[in-house]
Amino acid sequence: MSTETQTPTDDDTRGFLDRLLASPFVSNLLSNRLAVVGLSIIFGMLLIAVVARFTLDLNALTTSRLGTGIPDRHPPGWAGPAAWNEYLFGTDVAARDIFRRTLYGSWLALKFGTIAVGASTALGVGLGIVAAYYGDVTDNVIMRTMDMLLAFPSLLLALALVAIFGAGLWKAVLALTLVYTPRFARVVRGAALKVLEDEYVDATVALGAKDPRVLLRHVFPNCVAPITVQSTLNFGLAIIDLAALSFLGFGAQAGAPSWGLMLSRGVENGLLTGKWWMSFFPGLFLAITVLGFNLLGDGMRDALDPRMREAVD
Repeated sequence: MSTETQTPTDDDTRGFLDRLLASPFVSNLLSNRLAVVGLSIIFGMLLIAVVARFTLDLNALTTSRLGTGIPDRHPPGWAGPAAWNEYLFGTDVAARDIFRRTLYGSWLALKFGTIAVGASTALGVGLGIVAAYYGDVTDNVIMRTMDMLLAFPSLLLALALVAIFGAGLWKAVLALTLVYTPRFARVVRGAALKVLEDEYVDATVALGAKDPRVLLRHVFPNCVAPITVQSTLNFGLAIIDLAALSFLGFGAQAGAPSWGLMLSRGVENGLLTGKWWMSFFPGLFLAITVLGFNLLGDGMRDALDPRMREAVD
């Protein structure tokens, strides 16, 4: 008896790609020019982040270079003396290369932004679905707690939490996770309540399906669309809030190449004396990254909701 091993072929791959591109969501998303721009920005920043992570030495980026012959707060190479044109974005107050630090900052922003959004998504989705499914006391306890957290401005609540937890990027991520969870819980609860009104859910329960099966196999998959949009939009917000906490001294510490910390040091040591490059380039990368996520989030919302897309058109 002989057996044949089936391996993927070019035709199989091409067929999968054709089906993927022909799906309504992907076709609608790719037809949105601003969403494509946002997606291109995110892919570009992700590529920069990965290359920086594996090619740049973090210790060299955080260690002061004063006393090594490198001038501090030197202007960008294309704007200053040719002898220092290797410093494309100039140097900071500790004579460190702003260009390399800004590139590595993209890795920190995307890494910790992903953790904050991922953790808050998981926690918020779980709370929202449980609240919608069980209702009554469970719903009131969960959602009233979420409402209490939503009553505070997000950054103000994050500042209060990091004041309790202490300064540091990981503690800032924990604070933002708690801040963002109520948004996901409320969005998912609303979507889950609509799903629970469908007759097939009642039929599944009547057939004896256990609660975890109903929630994971029937309720959660039908809430993926709003979860995806909310997560994408929250990425931009998480990057801004992490930068803000670092700017205020509650996030990145000790010369870390964080965009927020670089902005803080640039404003403190350079902006008022004409050393604009120390804060301009980290701010530029921050703005472009957030713009990319916002454009993609808006495009995904339109692609997942045809009625909204028609209203926009």
